[in-house]
Amino acid sequence: MFFSRTENTQAVAEIIQQEVGGELFEVLPADPYPVDYDTLVSQVDQENEEGYTPPLQCNVEDIEAYDTVFFGAPTWDMQLPPPMKTFLNEHDLGGKTVVPFNTNGGYGVGSSFQTIEDRCPDADVREGFSTRGGLERDGVYLAIQDDRREEVRTEVTDWLQRIQM
Repeated sequence: MFFSRTENTQAVAEIIQQEVGGELFEVLPADPYPVDYDTLVSQVDQENEEGYTPPLQCNVEDIEAYDTVFFGAPTWDMQLPPPMKTFLNEHDLGGKTVVPFNTNGGYGVGSSFQTIEDRCPDADVREGFSTRGGLERDGVYLAIQDDRREEVRTEVTDWLQRIQM
């Protein structure tokens, strides 16, 4: 499952699916986020300050049917995006293997992986994967394409082997 604004996290999710199989599930807020970057940043800052988690368009009906969940999101405000926090609030991943992955604008995962561990105390949370995606602030959107996508594919393959997935 993944949340992706500029399609970089989606690109990593697709690579993972090609390598290990499974189903893709895109987490979408019920109300889309603003297109304008500055407006988005302001909204997300406010949501994080208030602890607000937005409603989602849909949920995974039979989450208990899955033993392993790959959980991907970009870094927003140095945190896990609010819609992914909603997902964790609404889905019990206890007893599952949870494999986090992340894209970011060069500043790293922030507290995202720690948030996943904290909200999944009864899950086997594996070592996460993180790579640089776009830098929306500077107008760089989908960065994981063409040659960069093949570089990321190699990084993902190495990571999957390292964590024995």
